[in-house]
Amino acid sequence: MGASGWDYITPYRGNLETTLSALHAEVFQELYGDGEEFESLEALYADEEFMGEEGTHSILDVDRIVETPEPPRERRAADYGTIRPLPPARLVHHFGTDRPTVDQYNNTMAQSYEALGTRRPGEEDTTLLGELRMRWTGFYVLLYADGRPTHVGFFGFSGD
Repeated sequence: MGASGWDYITPYRGNLETTLSALHAEVFQELYGDGEEFESLEALYADEEFMGEEGTHSILDVDRIVETPEPPRERRAADYGTIRPLPPARLVHHFGTDRPTVDQYNNTMAQSYEALGTRRPGEEDTTLLGELRMRWTGFYVLLYADGRPTHVGFFGFSGD
């Protein structure tokens, strides 16, 4: 099927675990809500063959947040299925601030997708999407309004 990038913006629900869990429930409903393939998110995750070989090509492919901004490593099995914060220096690099807004995130992500179509083969991806170096992982960015986190942007890469 190939690899797929994905990104979501969702309301911040007081902490990252609750936010990710709520987004998982929403995305599961969108993709599998008819109950024909999987009757629950737990049933999806229990299908280790499907999740290990194909996956959902969505945020459902990452099931836990790690708090380290250290990049994931392909040779470290524990890094697969994780989502981590975009490092502070990379936040400032991409957004010009360590507290980006929803609009800044949307604009930066749109520029990243636009650049995909113009980048030459072998040219380094210096966009926000270029931060993704490993499949089956992703990053999150807390998004702010009036000094408070209001949303979270999640983006990642999964599939084979």
